[in-house]
Amino acid sequence: MKRNLVLFLSIILISTKIFAQTKSNSDYYNKLNTLTTAVPFLLIAPDARGGGLGDAGVASSPDDNSQHWNPAKYAFIDKDFGVSISYSPWLRKLVNDINLAYLGAFKRINNRQTVAMSLRYFSLGNITFTNETGQSIGSYKPNEFAVDASYSYKFTNTFSGAIAMRYIYSNLTGGIYVSGAASKAGQSGAADVSIYYQKPIKVSNMNTLVAFGLNISNIGAKISYTENLDRDFIPTNLRVGASYLMNFDKHNSMALMIDLNKLLVPSPPAYKLDSTGKYVYDASGNKVIEKGMDPNVGVVRGMVQSFYDAPGGFNEELKEINYSFGLEYWYDKQFSIRAGYFNESKTKGDRKYVTLGAGLRYSVFGLDFAYLIPVTARNPLENTLRFSLLFNFDKIKSKKDKEEKTIKKNE
Repeated sequence: MKRNLVLFLSIILISTKIFAQTKSNSDYYNKLNTLTTAVPFLLIAPDARGGGLGDAGVASSPDDNSQHWNPAKYAFIDKDFGVSISYSPWLRKLVNDINLAYLGAFKRINNRQTVAMSLRYFSLGNITFTNETGQSIGSYKPNEFAVDASYSYKFTNTFSGAIAMRYIYSNLTGGIYVSGAASKAGQSGAADVSIYYQKPIKVSNMNTLVAFGLNISNIGAKISYTENLDRDFIPTNLRVGASYLMNFDKHNSMALMIDLNKLLVPSPPAYKLDSTGKYVYDASGNKVIEKGMDPNVGVVRGMVQSFYDAPGGFNEELKEINYSFGLEYWYDKQFSIRAGYFNESKTKGDRKYVTLGAGLRYSVFGLDFAYLIPVTARNPLENTLRFSLLFNFDKIKSKKDKEEKTIKKNE
């Protein structure tokens, strides 16, 4: 399938929208000022369970796909070993060869330690590149992937922590020349730091569970696709949230959850304009910043600066926080239905959508589905069905383990 370069660029920036500088800087708070980063595919919800919960999951109950949401949850998972496979069509109403595939696995070392890994692969289909006159200059199948591994440790019966290391590879052009310079695959390394807390509470003779989670993901080096252009931030993200699980009886339970997300990258500043509406440059040839802060800083400085550098001040900083709400009902721990809502400020991308989902569990096998309904702007996942397959295994008990269990039971 052939598509031009304009379509290709729209795909790459679909989740964040292109930043546009208006002529007027009088009201920064209400101006479109979206945050953009390289490799935004790292933030896409890879599994159907999280996708059905409005992209909430930092404090949800542990499962095979906790690697994306909060690796620290693995320390509390009740299985010995698990594998998951997820598939999400992308822009299905426009093309049929763009998708996100995800593979995850975990293995419990003992009752306190768990290791996990995941592989995320984003295929952008077949792209035909053209020059300024519209002539074809070649075709390529862009792709991006990330592979990571994590280690989680349960410090107490209620608290755990985890670290994850990630390798990122993004090849969008296949070496084609851009503005006279040869392009290359972008590569980076990143790390995640996360914590998780859960505590059972008895409320009116009902067993409940309160949980909190925090995950700072993709803390890593900037990425570049050419030798002579500035490097771009990867999507370092702060995710924090809580959940409340209610066990009504031995067959029925329901969980409520909320996630808050904020990109820890610099906000685009407002640049000074002259009387004709053109940018004003300083003696070094750089645009003069009228409001906000210089975004060309290091990774650590950018993370810290992201909390106070928006040209619209604190009110704009609040707009950079996305909210996810999720509701999950389980019957007999075998069948679930889910619903969720995701909200992003109008000036930061305007993504708002409702999600629906369902899940089945039988013995070692599990199956999850998710469906997205956009509320405002079009969404690349609208009207598509995402699914995840899960396989979970308990530890095989040795003859000695069974004998010890029998003795303890008799005592």
